[in-house]
Amino acid sequence: MRDFLAITGPTTSGKTKLSMAVAELLDAEIVSMDSRQIYLGMDIGTDKTPSAFYDRVPHHGLDMRTPNEVYSAGQFGRDARCWIAEIQGRCRVPILVGGTGFFLKALTHPMFRQPKMDRERLQGLRMFLDSRPLKELERWVRRLDPARAVLAHQGGTQRLSRTIELALLTGRPLSWWHENGELDQEPLNGVVVVLEVDRAELDERINTRVTRMVEAGLVDEVRRLLELGYRPEDPGMSGTGYREICANLRGEMSLEEALDRMRSQTRKYARRQLTWFRNQLPEDAVWM
Repeated sequence: MRDFLAITGPTTSGKTKLSMAVAELLDAEIVSMDSRQIYLGMDIGTDKTPSAFYDRVPHHGLDMRTPNEVYSAGQFGRDARCWIAEIQGRCRVPILVGGTGFFLKALTHPMFRQPKMDRERLQGLRMFLDSRPLKELERWVRRLDPARAVLAHQGGTQRLSRTIELALLTGRPLSWWHENGELDQEPLNGVVVVLEVDRAELDERINTRVTRMVEAGLVDEVRRLLELGYRPEDPGMSGTGYREICANLRGEMSLEEALDRMRSQTRKYARRQLTWFRNQLPEDAVWM
């Protein structure tokens, strides 16, 4: 008995389109497995599922946090278990859809139970880390937890800060907690399908998506978020697309330079996703 079906793959590989077709065939509900689509007001830059789809297939895990809030893989694991249980209780199939591999792994290989940390010290440390440049956070992680440095760097400021917080406030690095911490939940067992696209085709899709995002109003979306008081270093705003448009709006690069950088960074991200999938997914994952 499997607990869920997961459809994953690199960005622009066609996960949303396929998942909608499969969901309608299986009378399923979709759980978003995307670390950016959980943020309110960030629709164009995250290529969020069009709201018209919600009437056809129920969706979970979208628009849950404001861009300045942290949402971890561990929290996703806890939330997703509730959604999966509720969907199964309605005699429907849970389909997990998205490219955030750590979210999927939080279900198949649960995270350790969160150690207790003094709330005031944690808040103070987060405020301090928010003020530090990315290079400094990377240097701290290399010293405090060298075993997790590469993964932390790939995760950006949010994962870097998380690695530093645990090391400083618990006395143990994050790598130790992963090896020795008590599991938060029992692992779930799912069918995992990975979509694979020819590299040249994937690059072309990425280029097309960036153009489409700008035509759909990405610059105005980012400007509106900044006017609401959100900052480029906030967890939701640190993703590809938002960083570059923020730099454009600050006058640090032209719009065309920002778009070129978006395309380049998204291509690199897609490569990292594929590398992660090949090394971290279960051996029985189905590659299509």
